[in-house]
Amino acid sequence: MSGVPLWPTLNAFLNALCAFLLVQGFREVRRGDIPAHRTCMLSALGVSAVFLVSYLAYHFSGAGITKYPGEGAARAAYLALLGSHTVLAVVVVPLAVVTVTLALREKWDVHRRLARVTLPIWLTVSVTGVAVYVWLYLVAGARPPA
Repeated sequence: MSGVPLWPTLNAFLNALCAFLLVQGFREVRRGDIPAHRTCMLSALGVSAVFLVSYLAYHFSGAGITKYPGEGAARAAYLALLGSHTVLAVVVVPLAVVTVTLALREKWDVHRRLARVTLPIWLTVSVTGVAVYVWLYLVAGARPPA
């Protein structure tokens, strides 16, 4: 892990933790353990909020953009992954907030319907966030700009 910047590593960890909490929350609601489901999902929202603050702090601190060092098909595949991750990340923010708000207001029917859309998108964003990190820093060996 030598040479991999701390902030992207922290952000990948937060994405992985969020994914774990989302899966566990889904398992808990399937078991009928609503208090455990609530804890997992509110924790996932909190972890996502910490991620967002960390991500923005890193990029607003002048970190710049880390470019993918590869070429050809690998670069195209990486950019496709990054692009889909970015688009879905923008979409999931309001979806997650509205879905959680509906639950807190006990609007269960609408919450359930929206959660069926929100969960797969949110989980995809969390998992692809980790995948982007692994591919960029650990596989391709990218280094952030000096």
